[in-house]
Amino acid sequence: MSEWSTDGSQIQAAIGGDSDALSAVWREHRRWVAAILLAHKPREADLEDLLQMVAMQVCRKISEVREPGAFRPWLRMVAVNTARGEGRKTTRRRRGMLRLVGAQGSEPIRETIGEQVCSEDARRVLDAALQLPESYREPVLMRCLKNMSYKQISAVLDLPETTIETRIARGRRMLREMVEMNERRVEQDSPATIATATTGSRR
Repeated sequence: MSEWSTDGSQIQAAIGGDSDALSAVWREHRRWVAAILLAHKPREADLEDLLQMVAMQVCRKISEVREPGAFRPWLRMVAVNTARGEGRKTTRRRRGMLRLVGAQGSEPIRETIGEQVCSEDARRVLDAALQLPESYREPVLMRCLKNMSYKQISAVLDLPETTIETRIARGRRMLREMVEMNERRVEQDSPATIATATTGSRR
């Protein structure tokens, strides 16, 4: 992936109210905003809905950004706050639904996952990535899902590139360990393994 196609002058124009510049800036940045939302949102929240909420916030409040260099960290905070706000709403809805279920004796309501993942392996890796500590989760998702460069991630998180490189390397190592651990757990819990263990214990 190339470096940013929208430069400081376009961001400044967007801050100043230029709708064409704002559209260009949003088109470029919405991909990594999706990764930030994914890192913080409730599992059942719809990603596209959250992206639209962030876009509306950008339209309304971009004029508050001090300078072009502050735009990407500001946009990240808008995405984080949007995702966390949805998380608080989801918690309240769950409590209300639990009270309703308890009162009416209804069947539990199944949660749904908003993202479509092409394979079970990809789902396992994504689930593991979402369990990483926040400081590792965001750069790993931006790098692995959106193929962003260290320089781009550095600009978004407002951290030195060396810090980004270190966090991604450690995050990937943690991710591999988590995936391997989960695979071993699944293998141990499989019917064949249980049957073998049971047969061996009878001998």
